[in-house]
Amino acid sequence: MGLHCYYYYYYLLMMLVLVTGYAESQPIFHPFNHTDLQAAISDMRTKSYYGFAMLLQMLNGTSQPSSSLTFLMPDDRELSTSAIAADEIEDFLLSHAIPMPLYFNDLSHFPTGTLVPSGISTKMIRIHNRGRGDFFVNNAQIVSANVCLGSVIKCHGIDAIIEYDA
Repeated sequence: MGLHCYYYYYYLLMMLVLVTGYAESQPIFHPFNHTDLQAAISDMRTKSYYGFAMLLQMLNGTSQPSSSLTFLMPDDRELSTSAIAADEIEDFLLSHAIPMPLYFNDLSHFPTGTLVPSGISTKMIRIHNRGRGDFFVNNAQIVSANVCLGSVIKCHGIDAIIEYDA
């Protein structure tokens, strides 16, 4: 193995330590810069993720996402098949979030099998990385990368509701 491989594994280890430590130490939902959320929602609407944008707006000021995260957004067709009660919206959004802003290029550095925390401390997201056109988070494939570019909130479109092992 060359020296560059050691640097790569060191980078992965540091990212995992950073992500895991960050997830445990930071609240995911709290009052924050409303402008970032509005910019992210605008980006979501531009790419036709209306349902996910609506769920964020339904929190109606009771809680708002931290600006330091990445949303994994199911498309409207998938959301329409899911029964989400009003008191479950925050948990649903947290289960579709990574507590760190990550562009797709950042995610693409994680090898298959990497576990990253979701916004719910007891649920981990497993990365399946077989390249840009074949990148999964648990059961959901990323179908639209880097949807949110106008704010510090990052988001990527996925083709399914994320499922977790019981």
